[in-house]
Amino acid sequence: MSQLILSYPAFLLVLVRVTSFFITVPLFSYKTIPAVHKVGLSASLSVIIATTIDLPVVSLDAQFVLLVVKECAVGLFIGLTAYVFIMAIQIAGGLIDFQVGFAIANVIDPQTGAQSPILGQYLYVFALLFLLSTNGHHLLIDGIYNSYLIIPLDKVAFPVGSQAFATHIITVFSSMFLVAVQMSLPLVGSLFLVDIALGIVARTVPQLNIFVVGFPVKIIVAFILLIVVMGSMFYMMQIIFEQMIEAMRAMIRILGGV
Repeated sequence: MSQLILSYPAFLLVLVRVTSFFITVPLFSYKTIPAVHKVGLSASLSVIIATTIDLPVVSLDAQFVLLVVKECAVGLFIGLTAYVFIMAIQIAGGLIDFQVGFAIANVIDPQTGAQSPILGQYLYVFALLFLLSTNGHHLLIDGIYNSYLIIPLDKVAFPVGSQAFATHIITVFSSMFLVAVQMSLPLVGSLFLVDIALGIVARTVPQLNIFVVGFPVKIIVAFILLIVVMGSMFYMMQIIFEQMIEAMRAMIRILGGV
C-alpha cells in the first residue's frame, strides 16, 4: 500500500503526458469521440504504462507543478508533430479545390470545428481509414510509450530552446508543405493544362461562354483524374505516415536530450 502511495504522483505525471498527447494526436483527438471515452482510454493506457516502466519517486511540492507543465508540453509536442503531417493531406486537398473551383464551398471539419476544403476533407477521411487499416494507431501509442523510456519523468528541464528542436520544427513544417505540393501536383498540373486549353478555345471561339462551359469541364476532368491517381494518393499517404512516425521519434529523442 505504501508503494502505491509513493508511486501515485509519478502516475499522475504519466496520465498528464498521455492525456495531452491524445488532445492533439490524429484520430484520437477527433471531436466526435466522447470525452468520457478519451479520459477512459488515457487512464487505461496510463495504468498499463505505469506498471511496465520504473516509476521514479516524486514528491508533491512546488517542483511537481513544473513537472506537470513539462509533461503536458511533452505530450502536446509529440502529438502536434504527428498532427502536422496529417494536415498535409488537407492542404493538398485545398490546393486541388482551389484549382477545380471548389474553394468557394467548404465543409465543417468535425475535428477542428473550422471550415475545410471539400476534397481535403475527403482525402483526410480516407487517410484516417488507411491509418487504421495499417495499424498506424498502434504505432502512435507505441510512440508515446517509448517516450517514457527516453524522456525521464522526474527531470524538469528539457531542451525546447535548443538548436536541434528549432531545426526539427522547421523541417517538419517544410516537409508538410512539400508533401502537400507533391500530393496535389498531378491534379493541379493537369487542371492547369485544362485552363490553357479553355483559354485557347475562348480565343478561337469568342461566341462560346467559357465561364459557363469551363466550370463543369474542370469538375469532370478533376473527378476522372482523381480516380486515376487514387492509387498514387494512397502511396503518398503511406509515405506521410512513415515520415510522421519518424518525426515523432526524432522529437522524442530531442526532448530526451539523446
